[in-house]
Amino acid sequence: MSSTELPSASAASVLPKVAPVRVGEGERLRSVGLPGITLTVRSRPPAREGLPPALFVHGLGGSSQNWSQLMAELDGQVDSEALDLPGFGDSPPPDDGDYSVTGHARAVIRYLDAAGRGPVHLFGNSLGGAITTRVAAVRPDLVRTLTLISPALPEIRVQRSALPTALLGVPGIAALFTRISREWTAEQRVRGVLGLCYGDPGQVTPEAFRYAVEELERRLQLPYFWDVMARSSRGIVNAYTLGGQHGLWRQAERVLAPTLLVYGGRDQLVGYRMAQRAARTFRDSRLLSLPDAGHVAMMEYPETVATAFRELLADTGELDDRGESVAAAGRAGADSVATAGADSGSDSARGRRSSEGDGFGRGGGGGARGSRGGGSVSTVRGAGGAEAGSGAGGDGKTDDTNAGS
Repeated sequence: MSSTELPSASAASVLPKVAPVRVGEGERLRSVGLPGITLTVRSRPPAREGLPPALFVHGLGGSSQNWSQLMAELDGQVDSEALDLPGFGDSPPPDDGDYSVTGHARAVIRYLDAAGRGPVHLFGNSLGGAITTRVAAVRPDLVRTLTLISPALPEIRVQRSALPTALLGVPGIAALFTRISREWTAEQRVRGVLGLCYGDPGQVTPEAFRYAVEELERRLQLPYFWDVMARSSRGIVNAYTLGGQHGLWRQAERVLAPTLLVYGGRDQLVGYRMAQRAARTFRDSRLLSLPDAGHVAMMEYPETVATAFRELLADTGELDDRGESVAAAGRAGADSVATAGADSGSDSARGRRSSEGDGFGRGGGGGARGSRGGGSVSTVRGAGGAEAGSGAGGDGKTDDTNAGS
């Protein structure tokens, strides 16, 4: 048992009977029982055998559905799985009721240890960004690369529009808000979330809006919905006040994995001004700035984020000139003596990155190109002195709106 594990091993909670969650085309859901928790895992069949694993962690109020588009974009590069955190999506609450950032990080670590999938390409959005930062800091053996989209890292000047979410963490506020908003329809609530999380809510399709309303109606039937939101909000606030080695910025400094940071210029929950601080703090980082994106760039600009991630893979030696995973190519040729060295070579490269961090960020091959919402990957210098630079563009409409914060 790792130092981050909890000693208890009681039976996990059971979900009440509600409508089933949506499963997108090419996706599958499964339930994984672990000591004290049960997690719903959303996955896509890998495009070919031997692709490196990736794990996606959503934000506050979100679910694994938030990653559906990005997972589809990365079919040829990674073997994707996305978690519903305890109490969110289709996962029941944890037995111990711990919704702190550390508690959620333990759940992620527990899953990765049990599944034996590490090291993974780890993705996190908002609260999920704080969680995955902590995972990468305390268990570097589980993380190949880290991609953070609007991570919830502490700010001295909190966005004014983020205050209502933070207030949910105050004891009694969630119950008060529930009473006040009892007459609000699911449509009204969803429009409010879209206005808060999207840079341009108008890009959401009618079909996606309908799915979001159906999902919210399902969640509102869960007796623990508001309690989970309140406790997780409180967990974020508490994480912001932690100092010393447990502080999130201190832990960000400890992350060894090559890191892609994605920030939106229209983000109302995480300040755009935090992008440069994050780029300086993570020692091996590159920064993707999307001026027109909001808080959920992986849903607003999935093609752009996917392209930036592929450039990260190329810069770290995990993607060949044909855009195929080096790990997959190495495994496919493992039966041949002539190609056996390719696999060990990629393993050596991974070890060198985690110990030295000097093979990252020597520039992209001309950058990504898209049809909408221009962005750029800035050249940055993190705490470890690594540099990165390339360009990125935009993509088409989103089709999933159950955004978290």
